[in-house]
Amino acid sequence: MSSNEVKVSPDGWKQFIDPRKSKLVLLLLAIPIALYFEFISHNYTAVFISSLFAIMPLAWLMGRATEEIALRVGQGLGAFLNASFGNAAELIIVIFLLIGAKSANDAGNLDSAANLVTVVQASLIGSILGNLLLVLGLAFVWGGIKHKEQTFSSSAVSTNSSLLILAMLALIIPATFSQFGNHSTETIVDLSRLASIILLGLYGLFLLFQLKTHSHLFVNSTHHEEEEAALTMKQAIILLIVSTCLVAVMAEFLVGSIEHSAEALGWPTLFIGVILIPLFGNAAEHFTAVTVAGKNKMDLSIGIAIGSSTQVAVLIAPITVLIGWMLNVNMSLQFGIFETVATFVAVLIANSICSDGKSNWLEGSMLLGTYAILAASFWLA
Repeated sequence: MSSNEVKVSPDGWKQFIDPRKSKLVLLLLAIPIALYFEFISHNYTAVFISSLFAIMPLAWLMGRATEEIALRVGQGLGAFLNASFGNAAELIIVIFLLIGAKSANDAGNLDSAANLVTVVQASLIGSILGNLLLVLGLAFVWGGIKHKEQTFSSSAVSTNSSLLILAMLALIIPATFSQFGNHSTETIVDLSRLASIILLGLYGLFLLFQLKTHSHLFVNSTHHEEEEAALTMKQAIILLIVSTCLVAVMAEFLVGSIEHSAEALGWPTLFIGVILIPLFGNAAEHFTAVTVAGKNKMDLSIGIAIGSSTQVAVLIAPITVLIGWMLNVNMSLQFGIFETVATFVAVLIANSICSDGKSNWLEGSMLLGTYAILAASFWLA
């Protein structure tokens, strides 16, 4: 579909600034608040909290801008754009965390560098857990309350689940090397880099499978031929650029305040990485998945939750390792035994529940219960 064939609503842009259309707009007030605490008050805890809240609406704006662009480029490429920018906010945060780790390394502060790498690894694990357990659980519960039983295509779920299990293998082997072998850190890092390159290649093949050779398995039956856009192409591109830049600024504030805040609040660094950063960074996407489940569009909801997990495991995590390589930071796929086992169990549980192509509120409650147990474990870790 070309940009000329997309009808643009004359008042569509109002939904991006009108809090009556989306309450997330109100959280944009957290941006000047974060700027005040960063440059005037120098209150690191307030900077940390305000930047977390600021990232939520900015990630939503990035997603909406991407959706507007996707309307003009066709369903296949549009789906790829939506999936890619769905995790863009978190990728930006991770990049700034790695830059912070490099700066700490250069300054000789090895403990601080190690803590930041731990937060990076924890945020990747947290994204997978959050999507598979929290988001999928909320979607099943909300959809199950409004509709007794819902159905969805098991073919796309099966493909994504297979990739996720393969990615778990790439996590299990480095963790096993670390625990049961006399392998050096350099060996584990080298193995992680090799595994990351292989995973990126497999993700490329998955895109070929999804967008070209077997695209019919991933077609959204609820897609409408004629869909009204809220923004022009130029407005959408400008919105995407501005929101991305602001996310980068807030991510820099977040990284600069994370260690001071963890110490001041008494929160475990692992909990911040696994629970808080993924929760706020992907909040807008999570809200969308739950909302469409209530509208009985389970294929779309499942695609957001499981598709996002697949992308984090097979694309974002390998990219993170390679960026660490370029920055001379020892970023590896060695996530620790507890985190690795938790993620593997989450993948197995989600795969088992979704395998029949049906969902209800009880299955959602099981997923939420599992997430609550893991969240408590990371808090006490």
